[in-house]
Amino acid sequence: MATLSIFRACTRVRTHWHRFRLDMTPMVDVAFLLLTFFMLSTQPHVLQLQMPAARDAHDYADRGGLRNPDMITLILGTNHQVHYYTELNSPLDPSTAAPALHTTDFSAHGIRKLLLTWRSSLFRPVILIKPGPQATYRDMVDILDEMNITDQIRYALADLSAADRQLLEASGKH
Repeated sequence: MATLSIFRACTRVRTHWHRFRLDMTPMVDVAFLLLTFFMLSTQPHVLQLQMPAARDAHDYADRGGLRNPDMITLILGTNHQVHYYTELNSPLDPSTAAPALHTTDFSAHGIRKLLLTWRSSLFRPVILIKPGPQATYRDMVDILDEMNITDQIRYALADLSAADRQLLEASGKH
């Protein structure tokens, strides 16, 4: 028996356990290479919108800064419609008549055709964009896209005034 225990002690194979070590360096290198590639290869497309100074465009026009025929007001309405009128809406001034309110849509034969016509026929049109109470965010993005497509230079966002609301209600397009 003694010889058997000596035999077992001599024939036992000693195994060495090594801890597994994962080297993350190559994976981190690849991640940073991909990150820098996508950062340098993609160009952000940002719509530049320059807002006018703190003064209201109507006040500027009333002081003689704009001629009445150069003013165009776009009111974004319901169901993706655009209501527009030219010149100024001054209900307090008895010498000016109330403007005629027209309606169009966002199609190529709608507002785009009008914007291109105004750009070619007027000296330097100033377009006031006024979102109505039922206008959607999509309408706002669409009209700003149309301003870029038709290469309009002078346009501004403005709040819907009480005179504009009266004009919408009087024409039944509220």
